[in-house]
Amino acid sequence: MGTEKEVKTNVFNASDMNSDFIIRKCTVEDLEGVIEVNERELPEDYPYFFYKSILENYPESFFIASKRKNPQKIVGYIMWRIERTPSLNGLKLISKGHLVSIAVSEGHRRKGVSTALLDKSMPAIKNDNISEYVLEVRVSNYPAINLYKKFEFKIHSIKKNYYRDGENAYYMIKEVRED
Repeated sequence: MGTEKEVKTNVFNASDMNSDFIIRKCTVEDLEGVIEVNERELPEDYPYFFYKSILENYPESFFIASKRKNPQKIVGYIMWRIERTPSLNGLKLISKGHLVSIAVSEGHRRKGVSTALLDKSMPAIKNDNISEYVLEVRVSNYPAINLYKKFEFKIHSIKKNYYRDGENAYYMIKEVRED
């Protein structure tokens, strides 16, 4: 009986051999690469334990994109968490899938990586019986806003001074439809 733990990696877009990336679930071994992408691409940085906590609590909805020819090279990630909050009318508690963070390395943007990450992660977080998907996005981040609109997110409100640098955020919501 060996002491080495075998890690199964589920590759989700293996049939799309035209793309130069693959989408798979994040592992603890991937976290340093995730942090590297975050620190290089986003002004919001989180400590290691934050990523680890998201991975431990919501492993089914934390995905990474990596290079097809070098699967250890992470080029993007997406992570969600579940939040229980009052409904808009305040009469009951509902579960929301909250997009905590998504980032793609600059050299891999406009190649479908973010779309693929959303495509694979949204059904996974939906399995947690959420009523809606929610996210915040910088009001100046037009490419991301347009992407979210393609996924049928709608701007619900503006959160003033949401980011550390004082920029406002759009709070966007997508209602979950029963299949």
